[in-house]
Formats: sequence, C-alpha cells, structure tokens
Amino acid sequence: MSRPRTTAPAPAARRRTGARTPAALAVPALLAVAFLLMPLLGILGRTSWGDLGTHLTTPGVLEALRLSLLVSCWALGLSLLLGVPLAWLLARVDFPGKVLVRSLVLLPMVLPPTVGGVALLLGFGRRGLLGPWLEDSFGIVLPFHTSGAVVAATFVAMPFLVISLEGTLAGLRPSYEETAASLGASPVRVFCTVTLPMVAPGLAAGAALTWARALGEFGATITFAGNLPGTTQTLPLQVYLLLQDSPEAATSVSLLLLVIAMAVLVCLRGRWTGAPPDRTGRAVRSTGEPADADGGAVGDGAEAGPTTGHPEPAAPEASPGGRWPLHAEVTGFTELTLEADPGTTIAVVGPNGAGKTTLLRALLGLTPRARAVLHLGESDATALPPHRRGVAWVPQDGALFPHLTALANTAYGLRAQGVRRAEARRTAQHWLDRLGVGALAHRRPAQLSGGQAQRVALARALAARPRLLLLDEPLAALDQTTRAHVRHTLRGHLADFGGVCLIVTHDPVEAVSLADRVLVLDGGRALQDAPPAEVTRHPRSPWVARMLGRNAWPGTADGDGLALAGGGRLVVADRLPEGTRALAVIAPEAVSVHLEKPAGSPRNVWTGTVREITAAGSRLRVLVTSPEAPDLVAEITPAAALELGLADGAAVWTSVKATEVTLIQL
Repeated sequence: MSRPRTTAPAPAARRRTGARTPAALAVPALLAVAFLLMPLLGILGRTSWGDLGTHLTTPGVLEALRLSLLVSCWALGLSLLLGVPLAWLLARVDFPGKVLVRSLVLLPMVLPPTVGGVALLLGFGRRGLLGPWLEDSFGIVLPFHTSGAVVAATFVAMPFLVISLEGTLAGLRPSYEETAASLGASPVRVFCTVTLPMVAPGLAAGAALTWARALGEFGATITFAGNLPGTTQTLPLQVYLLLQDSPEAATSVSLLLLVIAMAVLVCLRGRWTGAPPDRTGRAVRSTGEPADADGGAVGDGAEAGPTTGHPEPAAPEASPGGRWPLHAEVTGFTELTLEADPGTTIAVVGPNGAGKTTLLRALLGLTPRARAVLHLGESDATALPPHRRGVAWVPQDGALFPHLTALANTAYGLRAQGVRRAEARRTAQHWLDRLGVGALAHRRPAQLSGGQAQRVALARALAARPRLLLLDEPLAALDQTTRAHVRHTLRGHLADFGGVCLIVTHDPVEAVSLADRVLVLDGGRALQDAPPAEVTRHPRSPWVARMLGRNAWPGTADGDGLALAGGGRLVVADRLPEGTRALAVIAPEAVSVHLEKPAGSPRNVWTGTVREITAAGSRLRVLVTSPEAPDLVAEITPAAALELGLADGAAVWTSVKATEVTLIQL
C-alpha cells in the first residue's frame, strides 16, 4: 500500500501567482542577468590567482588602500553629520523649495563624476566661489589635498545616506515622536532616544552604501583632488594607473574592490532603502540598543529648547495642593470651550470625523487644524511646546517604543523629566503591577499581545505625572475581562488625580462608568455636554442614541407627529410646535415584531424585512429595513424569535406605540 505523500509548502514568492512566467518576459530578464554578470565573470576569469597576494601587498597598493579607507571613513562621518539632519528635514518638514532641495540631493547620483569634479573645482577650488575665502580666512586649500578627496567622496556618496534614511523616516509614524514629546521629552531627546533607534535599519543600510560608494569614487576625486601618491591616490585611481603598466595587478585590485562592494550588498540583503518600521509598532527590532535602557543615555541632560533659538517658556507650575483645573478655548476645525474642575473625567464621544482626536491633538499642540488657548491651574500653557505642557496622552495604537522594554517604556516620561533612573524604574514597575502586567516588565512590545501593550501604554502615561491626561480609546484592544479590571484600576487612579482626564471612547460602558461628564461632538462642534445619566436619558445626537442601543430618528414636527429626515412619518404622544427640529428616540424593547399587520392601539405600523439578527446578552436584536421608515432595531427574546420563525430575509411587520417615543428638541 502506497503512503500518502506530503508536499512542502511553496515559498512565499512562488505562491503569489499560479501563472507561469511568460517567455516574452523571462528571456529578456535572463539576458539582463547575463549582461550584468558578464563583466564580473571577466574579472574572475582574468584574475591571476597565483599572483593575487603579491599584487595586493605591493607598497603602492597598500598605501592606496590605507588612503581609501581613510577617505571613505571621513566621507561617511561627514555624510552622517550633514545627511542625517537633512534626511529628517525632508521627511518631517514641509517648506518652500522642498522639491528643489530633494533634486539637489539626487543630483550627484545622476551627474557624470567628472562634471561633479569640475563643479567642485568651481565651488571650492582656489579660484572658485568659496575657495579664496577658505584659503584667506583659514588657510584651507582643498584641491590636491587629502581633504579634497574627502570632499569629493562625500559629494557623490552622501545622497545614498539621505535617500535611504528619508525613506525610513517617512515610514515611521509620527505618533511615536509625538507620544514621547507628550511624556516630557525635548525634541533633541526624542530624536536621539526614539527616532534614531527606530530608524536604525535604514540608517545602517544608508551608511553602508555611503561608505562603499565613497570607497569606489574615481571621477570626481581625480578631477578635483588630483592623483597624488600618498595624498589623493585612492584604490580606484591606483587601478587606473596599473592598467597602463600592469594589467594583471589592476585586475587583482579590481577584484578586491568588487569583493568589498558585493560584501556590502549581501549584508544589506537588498534593503538599500532600509526596513521601514512596522505600522503596528510591535514587530520592529532595532539593530542597536541604546546605552541606557530607559532611553536616557543619549538624551539625558539634553533638554534643549526649540530649534528657533528663542528662549523657551517655562512649564506650568502646579497649583496649590497639586490641583490643575482646566480651561481651554479650542478654535479651528473643532470649536468649543472646556471648563473642568480638578478630578473631572470627561468622555468624548461622536461619530468618525466628529473632531474627537483633533480636540486631543489641539490640547497637545500637535495639529494645525485646531488651536487651543490652554490654562492648567493658574498657568497659561498656550505658547508652550508639547513636551513642556504637562499633557500626556495614549494614542489609539499605544505607540510603544519597539526598541525599549515595557519597563523602560513606562519609565520614559519620568526619565525625560529628570527623575533618577532607579526611582523612575521603581515607579514604572509600580504602575505596571497596578495594571496587571508587572510580570512582563522586561518584554519588548513585539512580545506583548495587543491588550498587554495597551495596558503598558496606559501605565506609561499615568506614570508620567501629567497635569492633563488624554486617552484615545485606551481600552479598545482589551478583552471584556481585562477591560473590566483595567477600568476599575483606572477609575481608582482618576479618583485621586489632581488634573482633568479626557477619554475618547465608543463604548457606552466606559462613558458611563468612568466619566463625570459626556461631551458629544459632531462636525467639530459640541452637541451636548452633560452628566452620563442625562445623556443616557436624553441623547441629543442620533449617533449617541445608537451607541446606547436606541433607535434615533431626526425629523421636523408636523401636526401630531414627526416628518422623518430619512423619509416616512412618526406619530408621537407629545406634540411639538410646528417646524421644530427634534430627535425621536425609541428603545429597541419598545418595538414589536409581527408576522401579520397588527390590529389595535399601535399608531406606528410598518412593513419590513429582517436583515440581521444578533445576540445581545440573553436577548436578540433584530434589524428590520422598511421602505416606509428608517432602519429599526427591535429587541426580543429567543423564544419569541423561534415562535415567529425569524430569519434573514423574512417579511415582518413592526409597530411602535406613540407613547413609547421620546422626543428631544435639537
């Protein structure tokens, strides 16, 4: 009996398509590979392997190799010093002439090397634009000097670093840097402890390519710096000379340069633009570790002010007793005024695009769409940069720094505020324990589940001792059991919190259990700002009513009923003045479902079709669509659904008594 054979899964690259490669594409592709491979095979075939060691150890070759390494390393250093800030500027800042600057960066890559050398002569030569000033002021003469070879190599190699790093920075979501700023980290500290570690793969790739390109530079060097043995004669120039006197030795040196270039490319594994960070922020591993796991080695003490050079406003001082009432006037896309006493928690609700996140970002000073005049306690924080406001936030995805452990993430804000490392770690561990993730303190974000990562992000914000706490759906990634535990812990902290907390949420349980007030936004405007009980009884927004599980139909008063905005008419018990805009709220349990048209007292009867049946605890919610009225949700028992034989597509009748309709004037 034959055994069943198991087939190994095909590689991912081969599983992408089941179609065979067309010959019209395969043949030119193979010819291209052969075209690129032939010169390399020529070098390998013509190399005198027996004399290879002799050729590579002659004094001239060794001197050229030493000079090449010196020039390429200096070129790499200059490229890092100048190119990293330039890449950040191109990736993060919009400014006039940005396209021109990027074109200037790319220009050395497409410019003929000899033309680049001529341009360098006309710019930095003794008769160039800047050369006479350099010579008269500092005694610096670049042409025919080793420094000239460094300048030439930097000119042609730096674009590789800038392009590689810019691509990686563009793929890095700004929420990481914005979150770090909200925790109290200055721009320089954010750049050194968050941005650079997270773009380390792209930086390493760009640096390797820059070094390799500088090592192989020929045209610009010989034109600008000359070909002086021991001064500017690098390995590529040595190859050029050897071709005239000793072609075999030239082939051996060419093989050395070829091996170096291939080694760099193999190590990069084709990722010449770097590996863009994972968008979830939980699967990225930095190629290097910061010296201080708390993110403070590079940035400790680097509390630099804004790059404008103007003196930075002082951070707001704590009000007496550590209490920080909130007063904010927000203008722009979101327009409202917020007043809240210390210890107040405000739930911000509304449909997508209502302006909830814009409100939080305006309070943080992170968006041009809206601006907030912000007072925390007795201090005006309006003009302060984000890292000086004392406003901490938890974005929707948590934005945990992937190169730091959970403990280091949680301690980051305290370290940025100057707290000693041991104390910051103790406080961070305390908060992780309170939120039930203390045992995971030494794990990286990539080793945490979504719920665990969200709890660590919440602990990080709470540990930073903010004056204003902003939470953007902080419990959305948690399961029901964990959500209840974290909600209880958060409620306990907020009860003792001396500032104000704003929570963006789509969960009515969170809004009711955590908040003292519910702020309803729509289109950037406040529709309602009231205690949860009031919003629950009288929601002024159809979206909020639906969030609370109610049917909500807007309309205009018309006689003894309401002319519905979505079509149809609703008879109500409480009449309103003609033309009054109102919201009709109908509880799902007040909706009756019938197989035949009901007789008797119901004033509102519609025919419809069952479109969806879902479970809601011990009851079922039935969505019924009708040409005579907006969509209606009814809540019935499973026994009633079984008796009626309800299923998707079933024809039914629905009815609502006029006395069961609650009208809320808009």
